[in-house]
Amino acid sequence: MELATTAAAAAASAARPHSRFFSPPAASASWNTRSLASTSRSVSTSSASTSRRRRQWHPVASAAVELREAAAGGGDSVRVTKTPQPGSSVKFSIEVPKSIIHECYQSTLHEYAKRFKVPGFRPGKIIPENLLINYVGPQHVQDATIEAILKHTLPQALSSVEDRALEDSVRILTQFDDMRSSFSLDGVFRYDVAVNVAPEVRWLSEDKYKNLKVVVEIDDAVDAEKAAQKELQRRHKALGLLRIVADRGLQIGDLVVLDIFAETINSDGSKGEKISSAESTGFHLDTEENNNLVPGFLGSLIGIRPGETRSFPIQFPESFEQESLRGVRAQFTVVCKELFYRELPEMDDSLAGRLLPGCKTIDEVRERILERCKEVEKTAIEQATDNAILDQLGKLVEVDVPRALFQEQGQQLYGAKLLQLQAERKLDKDQLASLSSQRSVQAYLEDEKENITRIIKQMMAVADIFKSENLQYSTEQLVKEVENCVAEFKQYNQDYNEDNIKQQVQDVLEAAKVLEWLKENCTIEYVRQGA
Repeated sequence: MELATTAAAAAASAARPHSRFFSPPAASASWNTRSLASTSRSVSTSSASTSRRRRQWHPVASAAVELREAAAGGGDSVRVTKTPQPGSSVKFSIEVPKSIIHECYQSTLHEYAKRFKVPGFRPGKIIPENLLINYVGPQHVQDATIEAILKHTLPQALSSVEDRALEDSVRILTQFDDMRSSFSLDGVFRYDVAVNVAPEVRWLSEDKYKNLKVVVEIDDAVDAEKAAQKELQRRHKALGLLRIVADRGLQIGDLVVLDIFAETINSDGSKGEKISSAESTGFHLDTEENNNLVPGFLGSLIGIRPGETRSFPIQFPESFEQESLRGVRAQFTVVCKELFYRELPEMDDSLAGRLLPGCKTIDEVRERILERCKEVEKTAIEQATDNAILDQLGKLVEVDVPRALFQEQGQQLYGAKLLQLQAERKLDKDQLASLSSQRSVQAYLEDEKENITRIIKQMMAVADIFKSENLQYSTEQLVKEVENCVAEFKQYNQDYNEDNIKQQVQDVLEAAKVLEWLKENCTIEYVRQGA
């Protein structure tokens, strides 16, 4: 059942280091330098990492090389006009001279002559041009010639950005029908093409990232003392016995079993469609652990008795993680199936071994739990520091993010989010299909546009610092982390591309080195939230 309050809660679960004792607060960035195997496994394995998505342009045919050599020797050459476009895109207007058009035309006829057996002509016999064209079809010959021109001239036209072009981002802007209508053996052939290039990082201050000052806000939940007390209470509750409640209604502290049904409420107040993702039968609700409930849900159930049915309206918050339900008004119908309370044993030294194996006193239990919580607190503060630095870097740079890069990064983040939801909630096929639809993906990209753009800016800033400061990581570390990632893919029986994993791990290692360098060379202030 989907009763989580906000998308931030889900993001927090993904970004924070987990513990059986307590969970630190959400990270402010959606990528980090920890858990390399999980990081690589959470993104699409079919695409290379963002900072390395360059396409190495190679001539697609030997004729392209010959054309370049002919141009260098003084022959007619392709004329290219390059125009920068918004979104780190470059438009190329290409003019192909008559000599190259004729060369492609003759090459096309030669290929057809080899492939087709024209009646009356033995293999190897020269076929008159008009007979060959009539046999193949004039339109087929023209289309094939146009394709040959594109194939032969495109690498040359884009050679000026071959080291910056993003993979699979080339778009031929001129419609093929327009090429047909304007094609002539006696004129110039023109077409336009666009390609996305790696965006440039523009620092907003002369100091760039030097003398960086970072304020790290630590959530009150990241407090080892409070977390240890909460964990001790949780373990104590686990030792209690459940007793059936028969003479009263639900109150805080009880455990209740519910059947939950939900429908949307139309603008005129009438019933709408069933909300399958918010429904559940036999749902176990612990009223002391209600942080993931939609606001108002638990309050509407206080006092409900076994066998009783209640119906009440609730509006999903605008921050709800399932985009299709944000702001939706719904009518919930809840049936109370069973109601229990806990009968807890007295907290004394006799419980120590049951609360934490190996302990003999309650004080020892508290001490060991606190020790573990302090370890988690340390990790959480380190993560919060990393996120604060990354957030600050994102504010110090301007990057004209290409649409293709935005789409790719956004889809990777959404894919990781679905994997997390699937692992946490075991979504059924209908729920997964709904969340995986193109509509849901596009809604996510639109809603998270600011966040996705910020992450890309952070990644580009990190890459720029790594290069500027000549930072390095060891080959041994790279090999080890790649092996760890591959092992995790195999453990979960998932397909993977080792080259892509290597590129992703390189990005994470670069970020780790940059963060390490910045921590040594910037001023960091820690502030408790609410202090």
